[in-house]
Formats: sequence, C-alpha cells, structure tokens
Amino acid sequence: MSANRCPNQNCDYFNRVLPNNARVCPMCGTPVGNVISSPPAQPNTPPPYTQASPPVVEQPRYPNSTHFTVEQQRVPYVQPQPSYTPAPQRFPLLKLIHSSGREYSLAGEAGYIGRRSQSMTLPPEIDLTGIPNEGIISRRHARIYWDWSQNAYMIVDMSTNGVYLNGNLLTPGVQYRLFNGDSLKLGQENLINFQVVVM
Repeated sequence: MSANRCPNQNCDYFNRVLPNNARVCPMCGTPVGNVISSPPAQPNTPPPYTQASPPVVEQPRYPNSTHFTVEQQRVPYVQPQPSYTPAPQRFPLLKLIHSSGREYSLAGEAGYIGRRSQSMTLPPEIDLTGIPNEGIISRRHARIYWDWSQNAYMIVDMSTNGVYLNGNLLTPGVQYRLFNGDSLKLGQENLINFQVVVM
C-alpha cells in the first residue's frame, strides 16, 4: 500500500509522506492522493537568459482556520507640535501717588490728567477734582498713554500752567517718557506733586 503525499508543488510538504488517514495536506489544504510521480527530467541545456523577476511567495492556506493576518502599511508616527498661544501683551499699571498719599491709577491704555467740569461729557481718566489747589489744573492738563513701540508710558503737556518732569518744564505738545520713580509736578507754583509708579 502506498503512502499519502501532498501533490501541490508549491507546498512545503510536496511529495512528503503524510499519515495514511490524511485526506488533505495539513500545510496547504490540498486533497492528497497516493503517490505523485516526479516531474519528467529536463535536458541539461541552460535556459535562455531572461531578466529575473522577484519570486512570488504564496501564503500557506490553513483549512478551517478562523485567524487571519492582515498586513498594513506602517505610517510613521509624527509627534504633534504643542499648540502655543502666547499670552496677550499687557501694559503695566500706572499709578500717580499724590504728596498727600492719595493714589490715582490709569485704568486703560491711555487717558487724560485733569479735573472735571459741568461742560464735559466725560471726566478725565485721572480726575484730580477735590485735591488742594485744584484750580491750577486744566480740564485736560496732560495726556498719558502706553506706547507699544517705546514699551513705556508717555506724557504730553496740554496745559497753560505747565507740567514738570523731574524738575524740568515740558514743552507743550511734545511726548516724554515716564519711568518708575519719576517726580511729576503740575502748575507753575509746583503745588501739586506726584510720584510716578509703573508696575
């Protein structure tokens, strides 16, 4: 009695002896017969030269198998860049501290130093109404604003009685830088004195 052999030439068990009760090849699943004769011998003439193509590799088939392997193309992982949103630029707080100790703060980026009157629709941002000697202060005595290009607060004299910065009389309409610790005096008699605080 002849042994069962795998007839599939592409199978690893091709023409190998299989158990007598095997009806299919356990490697490729091909139904088995008794004996497969070897292919006829070819003459020893070399084959004509042809360009070699890559070999085709067949995946073995497993009968009654429920597991499948699917090859997927790998995509390289790209580390996401952290999103950085810079904090909005903020300007520092400006305070004017009166010689009496009373503090006046500029709430926004720009404003006027002065005193309010009934004819004004909007009071100045730094309202000096009620301080001693307020009569020498103009309604819009000076303008203070944050200059982003200079990265500093600037002051412009708009009065008739004058503004003194560190003892120097300012030219009306010309902008000057304010620094932390500067001395600011309003009026010709230097009766209203402030210390500039930039925080």
